[in-house]
Amino acid sequence: MRQGQSASVDGVGVRVERSVGRLTLDRPRALNALDIAMVARLRAALDAWRDDPDIAVVVLDGAGERGLCAGGDVRALHDQVAAGRAAEASSFFRDEYALDALIAEYPKPVVAFADGITMGGGVGLACHAAVRIVTERSRLAMPETRIGFTPDVGGSLLLARAPGRLGEYLALTGETMDAADAIYAGFADHLVPADRLPDLAEALASRADPANPTEIALLFDETPEPARLAAARVWIDEAFAAASVPEILERLDVRAEPEAAAAAAAMRALSPTALTVALAAVRRARELPGLRAALAQEYGLVLWFAHTQPDLVEGIRAQVVDKDRSPRWHPPSLAEVPEDVVAQAFGFVPPVPLWT
Repeated sequence: MRQGQSASVDGVGVRVERSVGRLTLDRPRALNALDIAMVARLRAALDAWRDDPDIAVVVLDGAGERGLCAGGDVRALHDQVAAGRAAEASSFFRDEYALDALIAEYPKPVVAFADGITMGGGVGLACHAAVRIVTERSRLAMPETRIGFTPDVGGSLLLARAPGRLGEYLALTGETMDAADAIYAGFADHLVPADRLPDLAEALASRADPANPTEIALLFDETPEPARLAAARVWIDEAFAAASVPEILERLDVRAEPEAAAAAAAMRALSPTALTVALAAVRRARELPGLRAALAQEYGLVLWFAHTQPDLVEGIRAQVVDKDRSPRWHPPSLAEVPEDVVAQAFGFVPPVPLWT
């Protein structure tokens, strides 16, 4: 791609602005939801720029004003799994996770603009970058339990590293973070007003030292308001330190805070199987050495859901396909979740390994 030339192909715009490689997710009508063609396009650009001496920094953003990326294309995932084509889903997850690892390990700084909605697969792209920018419009979440699934794209590791028991809380409720929350929880680094993002991008391209994007970002950084999550740590840490999902709910039920009651109500509407596995995933991720190990653990879990569990298809049906918001979970209650469900999930061996 020559200087200043822009091309949007397969849902991704790729261009070069002086020493900056620009990647723009370009499916705004779908909230830039990530599909396999977009993953391949992003990977190809990053591979091409890795050893290009003219590229010092990569900037990742999203087209439109609604968000960077609402996540993976779960409608396609639903159709694949429902039709018995889980192998296609496996291929997507392998490619997506390899891209997440590439961003995290990239030899040149990747600056991600997590402006607006940034959830699920969008977190995987943005929150492993070297410099993670949020704005007053940012809304970040790992909402996988809401579709009968478990946090992935390295999200379990981000959750595991969040202060106190915020990881368990965010994983089990799917709660949304604003900019202040995202910075406090370790999902982002800097708050930059949305209308200053073009100025930041220009500074990255024009300053004498564009290879130091952190110092440049600090020129535009604004101090966020106190994080709501920080103020909620007392009841979150006490309740979500319990050993199991039923015990967490018991602790939430006796708290006086309205937010605790809301968390309990949200959890009771979700898949009992997904809640149980997600809790174990976050806690086991605390013992893992890094992102690649977390992605490997998540890969086995997501394929266990795709190959063996009805709740994934049912959750996507209720939230995305039919939109009736009335999922019929199997089993329907925590009391009916098999005692060995965590062992089953973590013992699942993917037909094709993630890392070869």
